[in-house]
Amino acid sequence: MTDRWIVATSMGFRPGTRTSLRPGPVFDHLADLAGAQGRVKLTVLNTAGGDSDEWLGRVHEAFYGTRFDVTVLKLMTMPNVEDPAQLLLDSDAVWVNGGSVAGLLSLWRLHGLDLAMRAAWEAGVVLGGVSAGSLCWHVGGTTDSFGPDLRPVTNGLGLLPYGNGVHYDSEEQRRPLLHALVADELLPLSYATDDGVGLVYKGSEVVDVIADRAGKSAYKVERRPDGSVVETVLSARLL
Repeated sequence: MTDRWIVATSMGFRPGTRTSLRPGPVFDHLADLAGAQGRVKLTVLNTAGGDSDEWLGRVHEAFYGTRFDVTVLKLMTMPNVEDPAQLLLDSDAVWVNGGSVAGLLSLWRLHGLDLAMRAAWEAGVVLGGVSAGSLCWHVGGTTDSFGPDLRPVTNGLGLLPYGNGVHYDSEEQRRPLLHALVADELLPLSYATDDGVGLVYKGSEVVDVIADRAGKSAYKVERRPDGSVVETVLSARLL
C-alpha cells in the first residue's frame, strides 16, 4: 500500500535576505517523505490568500536555484492550468499557504479540488501546508476567516479525523476556543501547533513532530468522559 503523508504546520516560508521569501526546512522534509530523487515537483497553492500574482512571483523567486521545480496552482479568476487534478497527481508534494480556510474550502469544492486532493494523497503525493493549509486536511479547527473574533470551522476535508489548532502560542484566542470546541464535542480529539512546529501524519496517525526553531511544541487536546479537557505536550524534533 502506498504511504499517505500529510505535514500540517504553523511554519513554512521565512524572510529572505536577497529575496522577499526563502523556503524553510519543512520543504526539504516534504521532499524526503516523497522519496524524490533529483528534482522535486512541488505544487504550491495560495487559494486562502487570494491567488495574487504578486505572491506567485515571490514564491518562484524564493525557490530559484533550489532543487524544487515549482508550479503555483491558481483558481482565481479561473484555474491557470487545464487539469488541476492531474497537476496534483503529477506532483511529488503539494504545499498550501495560509489565509482564509473558509474561502479555501469553498473554492476547492467548487472546482473539485477536495476530491483531487484526496486522490493525490491516496496516490502517495505528500500534502502539506501552514495555518489554513494545516486546518484544511482535518475535520475542522479555529479560524479568523470570519473576523478578528475566532470562530469554529467544522467542514474541513476530513482526510485526518481530528480537529486542528494553529498559531497556538502566538494568538491568545486559539487555545481556549479549541478547548471549548473539544469539550462541547463540536470537534473531536485535536492536535495543535505552536508557530514553527509541524505535525507529520502517516495515514491518520501522528508519527513525528518537527520544528524549524527551538523551544516550540505541539499539543494533543482530548475530552475526558466527565467533559473536562486534557492537553498533552508533544515534544518537537528540530529540523
